[in-house]
Amino acid sequence: MQNTKARANIYALLSRVLLQELDAGMLKTIKNDENILDFFPTFKEWEPLKEVDETKLLQEYLNPDFVNLSILHLIPYETFYTREDQKIETGGANPVTDMYSAYDFMVDYEISRTIAADHIGIELEFMHHLTEAEQKALSQNDTDAVLELRGIQKEFLNKHLLQWAPMYLINMKFEARTPLYYDAAEMALEFILSDNEYLSKELS
Repeated sequence: MQNTKARANIYALLSRVLLQELDAGMLKTIKNDENILDFFPTFKEWEPLKEVDETKLLQEYLNPDFVNLSILHLIPYETFYTREDQKIETGGANPVTDMYSAYDFMVDYEISRTIAADHIGIELEFMHHLTEAEQKALSQNDTDAVLELRGIQKEFLNKHLLQWAPMYLINMKFEARTPLYYDAAEMALEFILSDNEYLSKELS
C-alpha cells in the first residue's frame, strides 16, 4: 500500500512539474518539503533558490525555462515522436484517447498548457490516475482489481510513455537552463524505467 501511494505521489509531482509553469504555491511546496526537494538534488543546492525572491525566481528563471522546454524548442507530445510525418494528433484519433476513455480519465485542457491528449504531463497524470485506483483496490483487498490495474499501468508504459518519453527527457536534460527542469527530466526518466521494472516483477 505504501509503495503504491509513493508511486502515485511521484507520478502526480512529475505530471504537475511537466504540465504547466509553476505558480508561487507549487514553488513554495517544493522549497519547503525536504522529501520533495530530495528528488531535485541540483535544484536544492542552486544559489538563486536561496538568494532570489520567489516572484523573480518564477518570472526570470523557472517559467521562461518551462516555455523553452515544452513550447518553443522541444515538443512534449507522443505523436510527434511516433508518427512518420511528426505531426501532433490533436483530435480523437490520438492513440491515447481510447485508454483514457476506458478508465474514466478526462483531460482538462483549460488547466494544462497542452494542445493534445498525448502530452507527457497528461500521460504521467493518467499513470497517477491508475495508481490511485490501485490504491483504492488495495484498501478494499480486491486482489483481482489490483492485478488488473497493474497490468494496465504496464501496458500504458510500454505502449505509450516508454516509446517516446525517454527521447524527450534526454533532450530536456540537455536543453534545460535551470536545475529544476534538469532534475525533473532525470527523475522522470529514471522513474518510468524503474516503475516498469517494478510492475514486471509484481506481475510475474
